[in-house]
Amino acid sequence: MARNLKITLIGAGSIVFTRNLLGDILAYPELAGCEIALHDIDEHRLRLAEGVARRVAATLGVVPTISASTDRRRALAGASFIISTIQVGGYKPATVTDFEIPKKFGLEQTIGDTLGIGGIMRGLRTIPVQLAMLKDMEDVCAPGAVHLNYVNPMAMITWALNAASTRIPTVGLCHSVQHTAEELARDLNIPAEEIRYHCAGINHMSFYLRFEHNGEDLYPRLRQIHAEGRAPDWNRVRYEMLHQLGHFPTESSEHFAEYVPWFIKKGREELLTKFNIPLDEYPGRCEIFEHAWPYIERELATPGSQSPEALMAQLQAANIHVMPRSLNDAARLLEGLNTVTRSVEYGSSIIHSMVTDTPRVINGNVINRNLIDNLPQGCAVEVPCLVDANGVQPTRVGKLPVQLGALMRTNVNVQELVVASVLEQNREHVYHAAMLDPHTAAVLDLSQIRSMVDELLVAHRSFLPEYLHA
Repeated sequence: MARNLKITLIGAGSIVFTRNLLGDILAYPELAGCEIALHDIDEHRLRLAEGVARRVAATLGVVPTISASTDRRRALAGASFIISTIQVGGYKPATVTDFEIPKKFGLEQTIGDTLGIGGIMRGLRTIPVQLAMLKDMEDVCAPGAVHLNYVNPMAMITWALNAASTRIPTVGLCHSVQHTAEELARDLNIPAEEIRYHCAGINHMSFYLRFEHNGEDLYPRLRQIHAEGRAPDWNRVRYEMLHQLGHFPTESSEHFAEYVPWFIKKGREELLTKFNIPLDEYPGRCEIFEHAWPYIERELATPGSQSPEALMAQLQAANIHVMPRSLNDAARLLEGLNTVTRSVEYGSSIIHSMVTDTPRVINGNVINRNLIDNLPQGCAVEVPCLVDANGVQPTRVGKLPVQLGALMRTNVNVQELVVASVLEQNREHVYHAAMLDPHTAAVLDLSQIRSMVDELLVAHRSFLPEYLHA
């Protein structure tokens, strides 16, 4: 069956995802002989991705059919599964612009890819490109094809693409639910595989409704960690949210800090220190990989020539301000070119379950059709989903705790306005989205918000659709 199966990776130049996803996919015997089509608009990065793909296959001792093309429709033709990992505008100039212009107005960010002004601008750049991709998918992909999206802003994209297409469903995939479960298991000194949980909400703002071990509710132990001041330094924001809201959120503290109005405030540096919040975290991560690419290229050309320890020493000497684990990610990427271990990403298991009819449960981003009662119908929600030969089937959650639903709606409001701006081609909704963003509204007044948005729209003009041109 796998010999007739085609899987296309759009944005294959995102080497971390390409390596992880292909390692996961090709490790399944039933998928090891499939066709892998790689696509990227950057020819150099595409060739690197092809080298990574062939290295992964050789390491696993499997022989898939691997192709690489800058022609998107060619890469998509006949595909049953499409995996997206694109970044429109790249780190430079787009991400740098998303951070530098708001900073001039006194608005600082940590990640800027999901909500806030950075998430808004990324959504405006990305959704139109993915809508064009979706049209190509409808034209040339195999019947029953499924689009698995890893691109942020996840909720906005999942919402917009499913509103625009009925033939190709988009399922948004993230690793925050499963990563956080592993982190909490370490905090509690419990094997992660023994944890059982029920988690739901919106992407990057889901909460564990249950978190258990052998039938024991683990929330009292997590609250004790907070009460005793034992929360890990890099996780203080989330433990504070557990204390305030009664449930633990799934996305990292540096992410979560910019989705709410309470942690990043002009003139309140003591909050950044108290909660260990790294401003400009995402640009720092991008800088790490700018330093890492030469090591990766040399390792692909001459296996065994590059040392993860040497790369780590170089990154530490560069004194890039990020969470410590971000430095480890780059070193692990280099190490992972020669070893393949299964990641926690859901993409491969979804493909395997649909191809082999093996039932699994994943947490996926889908459209809210009577899944969560106290979130708007039609928005994108993150809920447990059953996956088998019938596809990705969301499960009904019902009503979330009222405080959690209320908090999520402050983020859904912004998502809705960005989606409406793109689908209706309404420039005013960009301003409305920024006005209603919790972090932006906590720092800037209305005139500052309008001026900032105007400046961003001009700076991003080459990446934006015409209706947003001044």
